[in-house]
Amino acid sequence: MSLASHLDELQRKHGDIERELIDAMNHPSVDDLEIVNLKRRKLAIKDEIEKLKGSPTTH
Repeated sequence: MSLASHLDELQRKHGDIERELIDAMNHPSVDDLEIVNLKRRKLAIKDEIEKLKGSPTTH
């Protein structure tokens, strides 16, 4: 897998998790722990994207 296609796949996953997170936050029955886990997964993907782009992540 080329770097560009890997980055595209990571960006797609990041967007998917973002949509899933928005849906979860709009449903009161969703457990807070699930929301935290989604946020962690999203951040981990973002960090990997930044690492692959060669830019340090900023927090």
